[in-house]
Amino acid sequence: MQITNNPLLQEMQALSGSISPSAEAGISQQVNNTQGTDFGQLLSQAVGGVSGLQQHSSSLATRLDMGDTTVTLSDTVIAREKAGVAFEATVQVRNKLVEAYKEIMSMPV
Repeated sequence: MQITNNPLLQEMQALSGSISPSAEAGISQQVNNTQGTDFGQLLSQAVGGVSGLQQHSSSLATRLDMGDTTVTLSDTVIAREKAGVAFEATVQVRNKLVEAYKEIMSMPV
């Protein structure tokens, strides 16, 4: 089975310009290093990335609430939305994995 580019992947790649350079390098490295990598390890790295986005968002919100003048409301909202989108994507991947597992388990031997 070959995975081809779909519109969602193309849209995600187009939006990757809004990601910070260090995060973009990490994502590119994860995608390029999939040869011979354990799927569980890739999934763990993806969940870790989502967790990092959520922690960053929470940190910005706390700093904004505490009156830090270096943090703007727009930065905080953008970070929160990025974390939300990443979490929703992770939930969708999980749902697809569960569906695939159920389908495989229901196949006759």
